[in-house]
Amino acid sequence: MTSQDPITAVILAGGLSSRMGGGNKGLKLLNGQPLLTYIIKAITPQVSHSVINANGPPEALHSFHLPIQVDTLPGFQGPLAGILAGMEWALQHVPSCQYIVTIPADSPFIPSNLVEKLKEAQQKHHTILALARSNGQCHPVVGLWPLTLHHALHEALTREKIHKILRFTEKYSLAYADFSVEDIDPFMNINTPQDLQKAEELMTRQGL
Repeated sequence: MTSQDPITAVILAGGLSSRMGGGNKGLKLLNGQPLLTYIIKAITPQVSHSVINANGPPEALHSFHLPIQVDTLPGFQGPLAGILAGMEWALQHVPSCQYIVTIPADSPFIPSNLVEKLKEAQQKHHTILALARSNGQCHPVVGLWPLTLHHALHEALTREKIHKILRFTEKYSLAYADFSVEDIDPFMNINTPQDLQKAEELMTRQGL
C-alpha cells in the first residue's frame, strides 16, 4: 500500500443509539452541528472516498452528500455488519480500493492524521490489520481493514455467529496505532446526553 492507493472511509452510523433516545446518533447536534459534520470534515482529506453505513431513513442523511450503504445482512448485527457493508460498497464502487478505514459516527474529535498513523502501524509491523489506541485503550471500531478479509468476515457473521470485532480480529495479525491524549481523547464517544454536554464543554475550552 502506498500513499497514492485509494482508501475508502466507512462511517459507522448503523447502531440503535438506545442511550441517546433512539434515532441516528450522528444527527445529534454538537454546538449546533450534527456529529456527522465533524467526522466528515476530519476524514474527507485523508481518504479518496467516503460512505455512510446507516440503517435508518436515508433522506435524513442526504444533506451530507455522501453515499449511504445499509447493512447487507438482516437484523442489527452490530459494527462488524457495518464493516462488512462498507467493504461490499468499496468492492462495488471503487474497484481499485484495497483498504477501508472505519470510524464511528459519534466521535467528533477524530485526528487529522488517523489514516496516516494506521497505515504506518500496519506497514511497520507487517500486519493484516491496524486498530487505533489511545491512553492504552483499544478502539475496535477505528481501524484499517483490507478488503481481502471480505469473505472471511461474511463467513464469521453468517456461519460462526461472531459479532464482536476483537473476537474476529484475534485470528489475524494486528498492529496498534497509538494516539496521545492531552485535553481531549481523540476517540471520545458520544453515548449519552451527558457525553454530549462534556464534548461541548471541551470544544468551548479548546476554542474549537
